[in-house]
Amino acid sequence: MDRFALPAPGLTPSDLMNAKAAVASKLSVANKAKAKETAENFEAVFLNSMFQQMFTDVGGEGPLGGKGATGVWRSMLTDEYARSFAKSGGIGIADSVYSALIAQQEMR
Repeated sequence: MDRFALPAPGLTPSDLMNAKAAVASKLSVANKAKAKETAENFEAVFLNSMFQQMFTDVGGEGPLGGKGATGVWRSMLTDEYARSFAKSGGIGIADSVYSALIAQQEMR
């Protein structure tokens, strides 16, 4: 028996794993896909906020130089960077959010 696992009266660790797998299989594929999409969107919003902060003091030069055009261009750029990062695996926030969403659905 795993020394870190808490023993449950009358249940073995494999019984607990089988019960968890049975509950997870009850969740529909659509619910899992929606939870994954929501988690990725959450991470993209977080990353977008971080990227915007990163670019606040960077000046603009070239054809998009100036305050108006640079602000619009940078907001679109940071949004696309954030979406791209989140879709390609992100920094781990989406995984944690997905696990929390699935756990909440299992409790229901």
